[in-house]
Amino acid sequence: MHGSIPVLKFQKSPLPLFSKEGTMPPFKKRDVRRDVTIQCHYGNETSYNTDMKKEKAIAEILRYHERTKHRQDRFAPGPGHMDWANEPVPFRFYENALTIRHPLLERDPEAAYVSLYKRSDSMPLPFTVTNVASMLELSMGLSAWKSYQGNTWALRMNPSSGNLHPTESYLVLPPLQERDNQGGVFHYNPYFHGLEQRATFEGEFWKEIRDHFGTDLFFIGLSSIHWRESWKYGERAFRYCNHDVGHAVACLGFSANLHGWKVLWLNALADRDIETMLGFDRTSWHAFEKEYPDLLLLVHNHKEKPKVFDIPPEIVSSFSSLSVKGSPNRLSKEHADWKIIEAVASATEKPRSPEPVINWNNSAYLIQSPVRPSAATIIRQRRSAQVFDAETAASRDVFFAVLDKTIPRQGCAPFDAGLGGVSVHLAVFVHRVTDLAQGLYMLVREHTALEDLKQKCRKEFLWQKAEGTPGALDLYLLERGDYREIAASISCHQDIAGDSAFSLGMIAKFRENIEKEPWLYRRLFWETGMIGQVLYLEAEAHGLRGTGMGCFFDDMMHRLLGLNDDSYQSLYHFTIGGALEDTRITTLPPYHHLEPQTGKNQ
Repeated sequence: MHGSIPVLKFQKSPLPLFSKEGTMPPFKKRDVRRDVTIQCHYGNETSYNTDMKKEKAIAEILRYHERTKHRQDRFAPGPGHMDWANEPVPFRFYENALTIRHPLLERDPEAAYVSLYKRSDSMPLPFTVTNVASMLELSMGLSAWKSYQGNTWALRMNPSSGNLHPTESYLVLPPLQERDNQGGVFHYNPYFHGLEQRATFEGEFWKEIRDHFGTDLFFIGLSSIHWRESWKYGERAFRYCNHDVGHAVACLGFSANLHGWKVLWLNALADRDIETMLGFDRTSWHAFEKEYPDLLLLVHNHKEKPKVFDIPPEIVSSFSSLSVKGSPNRLSKEHADWKIIEAVASATEKPRSPEPVINWNNSAYLIQSPVRPSAATIIRQRRSAQVFDAETAASRDVFFAVLDKTIPRQGCAPFDAGLGGVSVHLAVFVHRVTDLAQGLYMLVREHTALEDLKQKCRKEFLWQKAEGTPGALDLYLLERGDYREIAASISCHQDIAGDSAFSLGMIAKFRENIEKEPWLYRRLFWETGMIGQVLYLEAEAHGLRGTGMGCFFDDMMHRLLGLNDDSYQSLYHFTIGGALEDTRITTLPPYHHLEPQTGKNQ
């Protein structure tokens, strides 16, 4: 059907402050502008590899990062109030685009939880519309609706800062039999679990792509609408958008595993290549609501390796000939103009780059994951905890198992998607882990970084291998003690950081990466988001619950560790414990709002 955009009303949720699905602290006010529709073409914008010098891009990124730190005497600049009248519509629709609604799964895959990580035993499914829809349902689809005193809001499989969901997903699908052997470019709309057709092509167009890679495949593109986050969080929103990209990549990688497929980042492409392929350079966006390309993933049968991992310029250019259909819906009537977000987005634009090859170790996971619940059940039940009971402890074995899953391994999702080498390590506050001393610990996710971390951190730290730690896990005790109040204070005085079994800060090798390539600033946040998604699912699998925290006092964390410069920076925090459920809130099935349709998740 050709879509007229439905009238949607989504009211504010009563969730607590700061968490992945919560709200925000008070910030400074900004001027609000009333807007008109404008043409927004990326071809006229600057990037450091064209109009902006690399040195200027680096300076802009460092300025942005320093300015958007939360400090104990002030938060990063933000809107100052919740402007509910201009809350962004949480779903992107394309008016006058052909919409193709897909059936929901009748039955979830029965694969055990460990199949999210290890794909060696997964039987590859054929690339059909039904199977692609299944992958999307278990990665980017809705997981539930919540209702409280007449207010309703949707949750998704992929978490998002403030439940605002700046990440949009697009597909480039080959000609498929169910679609009369016509391929095309599509936007995935989780509201109705379907595709909006933005462009079409015939078999000859796709044959060149298929021959280039030497295997059957399709593409998934991710983009960010910065306004969705800046409406609530102001200037710090650019960080949160990139956290969410990392969460989304991990979600797609896990879901692909359950179908016998593998996702791979085409890391040589420029952002403008992605704009061309997805039709962004031929789209009229509403002011302040344009989408910025993040990355393009190749999806292929995990038993068939593509011949190459890049798309040559001539194939990219061929997408320019495709006519783009559909107009994006307006998300808000009025907007605040956060110019620094536009500036850092320009500074971090990715040019074409050499294709790096990353090889991980092949070590086995330390502790086998539970067989039940199934992988799909864990995906569906993931939620962000809002309150912890301040009592539940994690066993030492579970604690080690959770941390171990954050270590990249060859042939295991999500880190073999190729987003780059390890830059992020985990500073862990152990509060309630049986048979393990309370204190501050460091998980070194790549052992070659150990000496550098020792040199940069406080000289009095112990750096003792944690008691009972399996040899393959580089977990070190830095200092014994009760860090519950300190952890909560660092995380914007959020009790969940101290009432949990353990919480942590993700410490990234910062300055060196930015100076190497400015666009790696975004990638650092992607890495933290991927780690966060692993932590979410691991917590659920072991009967606990997690919450990502974007609100923390940056330099307070740095001072605690003794980090006196920007060699390393804390980019994301996370906490895991025993959650308390709010029984006042009603949970509804994810697609109850649609007319009856095949599938169990109505």
